[in-house]
Amino acid sequence: MAGLRLPELRSLLPGREDLRTLTRAPRRDLTAGLTVAIVALPLALGFGISSGLGAEAGLVTAIVAGALAAIFGGSNLQVSGPTGAMTVVLVPIMATHGAGGVLTVGLLAGLLLLLLAVARAGRYMRYVPTPVVEGFTLGIAGVIALQQIPAALGVATPEGEKVAVVAAKAVADFAGNPSWPSIAIAAGVAALMLAGARWRPSIPFSLVAVAVATLVSHFAQLPVARIGALPAGLPAPSLDFLDLSALGALAPSAVAVAALAALESLLSATVADAMSVNERHDPDRELFGQGLANLVTPLFGGVPATAAIARTAVNVRAGAKSRLAAFTHAMVLAVIVFAAAPLVAAIPIAALAGVLLATAVRMVEAGSVRALLRSTRRDALVLVLTAAATLILDLVTAVILGLVVAGALALRAIAKAARVEEVALDHADHAAEERALLDEHIVAFRLDGPLVFAAAHQFLLELSEVADVRVVILRMSRVSAIDATGALVLRDAIERLEHRGITVLVSGIKPGHEKVLDELGVADRLRAEGRVFPDTPHAIAFAHALLTSPSSQEGAKQ
Repeated sequence: MAGLRLPELRSLLPGREDLRTLTRAPRRDLTAGLTVAIVALPLALGFGISSGLGAEAGLVTAIVAGALAAIFGGSNLQVSGPTGAMTVVLVPIMATHGAGGVLTVGLLAGLLLLLLAVARAGRYMRYVPTPVVEGFTLGIAGVIALQQIPAALGVATPEGEKVAVVAAKAVADFAGNPSWPSIAIAAGVAALMLAGARWRPSIPFSLVAVAVATLVSHFAQLPVARIGALPAGLPAPSLDFLDLSALGALAPSAVAVAALAALESLLSATVADAMSVNERHDPDRELFGQGLANLVTPLFGGVPATAAIARTAVNVRAGAKSRLAAFTHAMVLAVIVFAAAPLVAAIPIAALAGVLLATAVRMVEAGSVRALLRSTRRDALVLVLTAAATLILDLVTAVILGLVVAGALALRAIAKAARVEEVALDHADHAAEERALLDEHIVAFRLDGPLVFAAAHQFLLELSEVADVRVVILRMSRVSAIDATGALVLRDAIERLEHRGITVLVSGIKPGHEKVLDELGVADRLRAEGRVFPDTPHAIAFAHALLTSPSSQEGAKQ
């Protein structure tokens, strides 16, 4: 049995291909890593303070977890460290069990993630519907913003587990004894970040805003709380925090942290794939890398980590080509810890609160949320319910609730469909003209049954593998139901085919499906380019004319 398992375990470890990717563009990777480190510094400090363990813990997490996840993770472009979503889970653990409880939970979560990787559980994360993800993100943004209220107002954080209650108490304390320097710094940093991102997205305005706030508060001698002294280096690894008698009480929290780390990391990896060309992450290796990172980071006093969608996006936009960029980001932060700890100590806590407030605002993709709310009542309900549950309950409960409701509504939509049947278009089903056109590299796919969140990903995988084709016709007259996830996956499939130089035509869209396809940008562009047809014969005629035109034949020769 062990012999059978050994190749599977080896596939979770770095291999020769990982080493080869490091030589793709080392200069661009080093530049991207430096850029991400500049963006990550204030976020690491802020999330460390928000978790309750302090700024040092945030930096340790960004360095240790960032380096280990870069080496052992399943994505070439992923950047890991402390995140706002994880901070939301850690605050109540810190309040109940203290710093030792948070570190123990991180250790246990790392073990659970390693077990999930060995069990090959990564593939199942793709079944999370888009409305659940968007509602989850919207709720997290609200929680992060509420968590910053005490620091932004310059008051001590009141006791309590519910962030809305804590924020309300902080506002009451501020009203009783108002002090304006902290709120001015937080508002100024947030405003500069948000305005700067719209003006010059390439400039790391988070670091610029924090530096300006630090200088102003220092020379004006403003009475504001600061980060304080940081050790010039990483602490020695230790297991002194581990209390074996508390493992039973902490196990549910560890499950929640592991679930969140898996969910956010795999979602971030999917985003990185979509932003890049010819990149596809290994979900099981990603779970393994995150598990190893969370297993080791608590030994140095760091908080549980996960992949960071915002920092990963910065990494991709900065031109990263391999995991060398994410590793460089961790090493740059390590140099800052060793060489610039006194400068970091002078940063006002209110400035970091402003950074996280702006981050919470930028987490919300308003256009995507509006599109989902308008697409179908089913998707709108799931999004709103997941967001509300995230604010009122906790993150894992919110995701489970969103999945259950989305699954129930999807099953209802499937049950209402007259026929659920996935049929690939084979030669026996082609008309004579279509069989002839197959020799001209034209192929038609008939989509039968519901294109909803569970079935959509299989459709994407099958359609993306089509080869030796110049025109693909998607016949949608037999699609019985479609939701936001199905529409987005359809859009992704079309874009992947077009990236390979394949022309995509669509025929037979039902009137009831046009709204969701248009709202999510699937059919409106194709319709504007004349590539949406009422039926398949018209699409075939267009394809034939396209391939027999002189310009097309000239392009084929070239």
